[in-house]
Amino acid sequence: MAFELKQHLNLKLTQQLIMTPQLQQAIKLLQLSRLELVDTINQEMEENPLLEEGTADDYPESEIAPEIDEIKAIDRTDELTGEGDGKEEFDWDGYLEDYGTTGVTYNREDAVTPSWDNMLTKKTTLTDHLMWQLNLSHLKDSERRTGEQIIGNLDNNGYLTASLEEISEQEGVDISFVEKLLKKIQEFDPPGIAARDLQECLLIQADLLGISNPLVETIIREHLSDLQTKNYANIAKKLKIQLSDVLKAVPVISNMDPKPGLPYNEERPLYITPDVFVFKMDDDYRIVLNDSGLPRLKVSNFYREILSGISGHSKADGCKEYIKEKLQSATWLIKSIQQRQRTIYRVTESIVKFQKEFFDRGIDYLKPLVLRDVADDVEMHESTISRVTTNKYMHSPRGLFELKYFFNSSINRTNGDPIASESVKERIKKIISEENQKKPYSDNQIADIMKGQGISIARRTVAKYRETMGILPSSKRKIFFVIQKTD
Repeated sequence: MAFELKQHLNLKLTQQLIMTPQLQQAIKLLQLSRLELVDTINQEMEENPLLEEGTADDYPESEIAPEIDEIKAIDRTDELTGEGDGKEEFDWDGYLEDYGTTGVTYNREDAVTPSWDNMLTKKTTLTDHLMWQLNLSHLKDSERRTGEQIIGNLDNNGYLTASLEEISEQEGVDISFVEKLLKKIQEFDPPGIAARDLQECLLIQADLLGISNPLVETIIREHLSDLQTKNYANIAKKLKIQLSDVLKAVPVISNMDPKPGLPYNEERPLYITPDVFVFKMDDDYRIVLNDSGLPRLKVSNFYREILSGISGHSKADGCKEYIKEKLQSATWLIKSIQQRQRTIYRVTESIVKFQKEFFDRGIDYLKPLVLRDVADDVEMHESTISRVTTNKYMHSPRGLFELKYFFNSSINRTNGDPIASESVKERIKKIISEENQKKPYSDNQIADIMKGQGISIARRTVAKYRETMGILPSSKRKIFFVIQKTD
C-alpha cells in the first residue's frame, strides 16, 4: 500500500494576549508599594545611563507635578496597554536641559558636618547584652565557647532552641558541662533567660526574685494549663486549699515575664508614608498626591551631545542603537510612573465619593463597597483596582488607612440598608470594651446584642471577627481581680 504526502496551506484566525515588556513594567509599577517604587526607580537609574534625577529648578512650575484641575479635566484615565515605544511622544524640550559635559561637582570643604547629637545609635540586642555579661564572668576558654553556643541558640523570646545533646556534640564536651554553663547563663539578666520552656522560665524568675511562697512554685510546676485557662477553682480543688489562697498566688505569677528576651528584639517599627492625602475643604474633600521622596526623573542631555559628536565615526550606528533603546526604556518608565500616579488619584477620588459619609461622620457610616463598584466608576478593570489599592495608604481627617480598608462585605440589617463589616467589627470591639470583666460576654451574647441593634449576625461570624481583631474568647477575658503591677 502506497501513501501520498502532500503539503497544504491553512489560514487560521486566533486571538492571543501578548505581554509586551512595556505592559509588564506598567503592571509591575502599579502594584508596587511606595518604598518598593523608590527602590525600583533607583535601580533603573543605575541600569539606564539616560535616566537621572532632576530638581524643581530643572522644570517649569507647571511640569513639577500634575495639577488637581488638570487631573480632574481628564474624563477617563486609560489603562496602560504597553503599545508604542515612546519615540513619537518624547519631548526633548520638556525633558532635556543643557548641563554641559562636566556634570555636577561638590565642594567637600564647604560641606556642613552633621552634629554628633544627630548620629543614629544602635540598639543593644539580646545577644550583645548576654555576651557582655558572659565576658564579665571568670570563665575558661572552653566554658566561654560553650556559653557563646548557648547564647547563639536563643530565639527572640529568650528561649533555648537547641538541645543540650546538640550543643554537647557541637562543642565536643560532656552534657553535664553544657548543663553547668546553662545554669550559669540562666542567672544572667533578664531573669528567665535561656529557659527551655515556659515552666522553667517562670521557675527561674521565682528563684531569682526570692519568692518564698511554695504555692507559687507548685502552681508553676503542676497546674500551668489551669492557670492559662484561668480555671482557679480547679487548682484549689486539686491542691485541696482555699480559692482565696490561689487568688493570692496568681498575681505573683502574672507579674512574671513569659518572654524575657522580647524587649531586646531587633525588630523596628515600620513607619508608613501615605501615597495620597485627603483634606477637608468646607463641605468637600481635596485629594493631593504625595510626590515627596519620589525621584523626579528626566532624560540626560549628556547623551544627546554624544549622539551629535559620533555621527562621523564608523561605530556610530551601534552606539546610536544602544542610546535609542535606553531612550525608549527611559521614556516609557517616566510615562508609566506618571500614569500610576494619575490612576491612584482617580481611584482615591472614587473611594472618597462612595465613602463620603464615613469621612463626615465616622466608622458607623462606612458603606459596603466592592472592587467592581470603583472599577465601573473609573472605567477600569477590577484587577487594576486591586493592584492600585494594594499596599497604598491614604492620610485623611479620620486617620491613616490602607486603600483596601474601604472595601468591605455587607452585613444585613433587620431594617435599613446593609452595614459594612468593618463597622460591625468596631461595634463588637465597643461591646467587649464595655463588658463586665468578671462576667464577659460570650459570642452568642454578643450576637444577641447586635441583633437588638438591628444587625443580623451569626455567632460564628462574631467569633471570626473577634479572632481577626486579636480579641480572646470570654473564658480567657474573665478576671477575678485587678493585678497590681509592682515597680
